Amino acid sequence: MEQRRHWWNGKWGRLARRDVFLRVDGDRWHVEQRAGGAEGVSRFYEYASAEEAEETVRALLEGLDGWRELSPRPPSGWTPSV
Repeated sequence: MEQRRHWWNGKWGRLARRDVFLRVDGDRWHVEQRAGGAEGVSRFYEYASAEEAEETVRALLEGLDGWRELSPRPPSGWTPSV
C-alpha cells in the first residue's frame, strides 16, 4: 500500500490531534480518518476510484480546523540529492 497524501489538523495532544490519509493499493483507494495520534482510533473507507476517495477526503477536511498537508514519507532506501 502506498501513501499518497496526509493531512493534519495542526493540533498536538491525544485529545485534539486528527489525521487524514489517502492511500492506494493496486486499483483500490483507501482513506483513513484518525483521531488521537499514532495510538488513536481510526475509521477506514475503501473506494474503487481516486475521485470517490478524494470526495471523502474533502468532506473530512471541512470545518474550522486549520488542516495542513504533510509530505508522505519517502520510500525506504531513499537518499536526498545533494
